[in-house]
Amino acid sequence: MLKAKALFVGGTGSDVGKSIMTAGLCRIFARRGLTVAPFKAQNMALNSAVTPDGGEIGRAQALQAAACGLEPHIDMNPVLLKPNSDTGSQVIIQGRPVGNMSVAEYHRFKGEAFAKVEESYRRLVAQVDLVVLEGAGSIAEINLMSHDITNLKAAAMAGAPVILVADIDRGGVFAGIVGTLELLSPTERTQLKGIIINKFRGDAALLKSGIETIEDRTGLPVIGVVPYLKLDLPEEDSVALERKQPVAKAGLQIGVIRLPRISNYTDFDPLEREPDVALHYIDRPEQLDALDLLILPGTKSTLADLEFLQKTGFAAAIRAYHAAGGRVIGICGGFQMLGEKLADPAGVESERSVAQGLGLLDVETVLKPGKLTHQVVARFQPAAAAAGFGGMAEVAGYEIHAGETECGIMSRPLLRILSRSGDPVDISDGAVSADGRVWGTYLHGFFDDDRVRYAVLAPLRAGRGTAPTVHSARQSLDAELNKLADHLEAHLDIEQICSWLQLPETIE
Repeated sequence: MLKAKALFVGGTGSDVGKSIMTAGLCRIFARRGLTVAPFKAQNMALNSAVTPDGGEIGRAQALQAAACGLEPHIDMNPVLLKPNSDTGSQVIIQGRPVGNMSVAEYHRFKGEAFAKVEESYRRLVAQVDLVVLEGAGSIAEINLMSHDITNLKAAAMAGAPVILVADIDRGGVFAGIVGTLELLSPTERTQLKGIIINKFRGDAALLKSGIETIEDRTGLPVIGVVPYLKLDLPEEDSVALERKQPVAKAGLQIGVIRLPRISNYTDFDPLEREPDVALHYIDRPEQLDALDLLILPGTKSTLADLEFLQKTGFAAAIRAYHAAGGRVIGICGGFQMLGEKLADPAGVESERSVAQGLGLLDVETVLKPGKLTHQVVARFQPAAAAAGFGGMAEVAGYEIHAGETECGIMSRPLLRILSRSGDPVDISDGAVSADGRVWGTYLHGFFDDDRVRYAVLAPLRAGRGTAPTVHSARQSLDAELNKLADHLEAHLDIEQICSWLQLPETIE
């Protein structure tokens, strides 16, 4: 086995393609026979994933783990920040929440956080041949660098050569590269080994003079100009959600309400990939009228987003949509909102002790301190047949929620959870209305199951007289990761990267 190596992927800013670049490099080296693992010291995202042992990490690291052929692990993302206000976040350390902190409080906590980063990295690097680290935002945020534990400090900890990724799609790429280098100290600059220009559209020959100037000014080689590539891979950033625009597409019209604090919207990526589905993120109540199916997604703050629905007219529009025969699904916080009442006696989310729900499911929820995070296996209950799940046995997913929900006499449980994080349990989950047109569940990842998607879409297709399609979410993800790796191998100097890592040209 090779002595473990490390490579760091940093950026000139946010959304330049660091996460996808990291995933692609992970897949490239895994295909070459190395055991590879991703690592991001600190991530900030509302889209999270659950590890097999019930820990919580960023979804980008879960995707990167899949690119490596590994299960996600808490050591791949030891610090996760989940914003819950403009000035504070829930802080998750090695998969477990340790509390809510303001920016000032977290700055004082950074020393402890970095100790956990170092601990996780030591464990991870001992098990693999190569760790591909990802930075956050820009590596040269001078107002944050004294507190930064994610970028060059993490690269120095790992002894990793740094590749700088810059996005040309938004313009100003050369100024961004030079400016980034100018803001670094001479010592910090020595960590950088090369530059990647990402998301290029057009004739790369037109960049020749610019690349020559950049290489002359910085002393760093440009190891690749990567053309823009459309990929069907899950993204975790709010920036990615903002890019999602209504699609003018025939077929089934499915709407997801764009809640202000929406989380885990990647739940719906498998639906979006269905050839006959047009998935829309809904901003206005009047958009509901044309939908075949309405989904209320998860949220970081159920009570605040429920108030948003009530104040904006969405609540009344949702009830009217249902009364006119529409089908409604709620996932996690969206499921809680569909009920009759939400209680928060311990002030978990707000000072409001009770709020009225949308009243489409006969359930009541009590929010409680502490958060459940588990990978689960559940069995469909008899009532699930009304929602189209008749004949189906089990489904896998993951839970990330605070609170317990109980069914009243007019609703029945959708599922029975059989295991949490590998331990046997016997717990009800979700609810379904008597007519099957409204149902909800706490399970994220529900639509990753091809059978579940088929069952959900079958009545919609029948209503439109369209034939079902065959689409495998798991095979699609693997194919997209290979497509990404092929693309990067064609446009990056991988052998130069191998040289920096002191890897042999042929890896067995």
